[in-house]
Amino acid sequence: MNLFNNKILRFLLGTGAIFFVFLFTGANPPEKSAPPNVVLIFLDDMGYGDLTVTGALNYQTPNIDRMAAEGTRFTNFLSAQAVCTASRAALLTGCYPNRLGLSGALGPGSPIGLNPDEETIADLLKEKGYSTAIFGKWHLGDHPAFLPLNQGFDEYFGVPYSHDMWPLHPNQAKANYPPLSLIEGNKAVKNVNDLGDAAGLTSAITDRATSFIRKNKNKPFFLYVPHPLPHVPLAASARFKGKSSRGIFGDVMMEIDWSVGEILGELKRQGLEKNTLVIFTSDNGPWLNYGDHAGSSGGFREGKGNSFEGGQRVPCIVRWPEVVPAGRVSNKLLSTIDILPTVASICGARQPAKKIDGIEWTALLKGDDSQTPRNQFLYYYRRNNLEAVREGNWKLVFAHPGRTYEGFLPGTNGQPGEVNENKDFPDALYNLERDPGERYDVRKQFPEIVASLEKIAEAARTDLGDDLQKRTGANVRPAGRIEQR
Repeated sequence: MNLFNNKILRFLLGTGAIFFVFLFTGANPPEKSAPPNVVLIFLDDMGYGDLTVTGALNYQTPNIDRMAAEGTRFTNFLSAQAVCTASRAALLTGCYPNRLGLSGALGPGSPIGLNPDEETIADLLKEKGYSTAIFGKWHLGDHPAFLPLNQGFDEYFGVPYSHDMWPLHPNQAKANYPPLSLIEGNKAVKNVNDLGDAAGLTSAITDRATSFIRKNKNKPFFLYVPHPLPHVPLAASARFKGKSSRGIFGDVMMEIDWSVGEILGELKRQGLEKNTLVIFTSDNGPWLNYGDHAGSSGGFREGKGNSFEGGQRVPCIVRWPEVVPAGRVSNKLLSTIDILPTVASICGARQPAKKIDGIEWTALLKGDDSQTPRNQFLYYYRRNNLEAVREGNWKLVFAHPGRTYEGFLPGTNGQPGEVNENKDFPDALYNLERDPGERYDVRKQFPEIVASLEKIAEAARTDLGDDLQKRTGANVRPAGRIEQR
């Protein structure tokens, strides 16, 4: 470049006319970085020990293990509640589900569902120009007013609730379930009539997910894949049935691992893997009384439907090449309610207008281990029982009735064993650092810790209420409701 051009260049730089500098010199202007895509894979009843990277035996999950090798595995990650509807409401809204008036697992024809006035991850990202889709299990109300297209999603294909809520349920005479519909958009397109139909769910969901990625490769997208499995009844396609030495449960997990591999592979084929945040986790721990058809809590106490760690501590793996550190393990306390505020922050979306309970943890996610975004957690269960509170590694359990699997033989071949749904659990204090199995009550040794945790509980009761103390919370919002069908 000659002296004349150098003078002009200095002038243009001085005036901030950057565009004209690139035009004059022939250089390419810097490309604006594209908003990241988000893929959220959410399994049903997968326990802490159900991946080979967390100790599973007699089957392999190489694609999920590769996610862990190429990303970060969070070992102290909690579902908001250990049951279907509540856990999904929390995941998508960043709220404890009892704040939203939701609990348990809604059945077919329920008059309530997630209130359309609540803002989901899909709502927030759609505002930012994202394409949004859910392929899998919804379970936040099956009336059209509550289905995903009214909650920020552009596309929906899947089942409206757990796929054991069908005429083949072991207690069908008592439950009187209608046919299980497979829904596209807002319309039922066919029924899932038997295990043969159920065996096609994983591949059908995977095909929809990979097609969505291809279709939206040139614009940002949010893809939510809540697999109906490994919730019972278990069913695997012909290419996976009998592949593991763990029986049908292992076969199902191998097929889900294949699905994860297909999604990761499609991101790579479309040149999107470096700009896509992929989160893999579960709604709650294993349904232990199903025995050989159930997963493993990885040594934690109890399982699904229970506020001990086996019910709520689940695997969480996050992969985002060159952003989230690879091969890292973090034991910082986090929860599914923290996903919404973090995804919103990463994608440049606003936070919800109404109060949420989730905490943004972008810096920790990206590798700043000096950050401890969450130090407290509330263990609510049933309609609105505050069963425990946590601060750091201390967990204070309050006397409550609850489900226990201990002392009962589990079932076999897809039939449930007995449980006690109303065991009286006593007050107890556990140090989860030394006693992750919650076996040794140390209240008497640490009265000052009990007093500190009691203050956290009292604030929670004022805010969210507590049925155990017949307390109504000041900041609980109503679920969506329609006229009884």
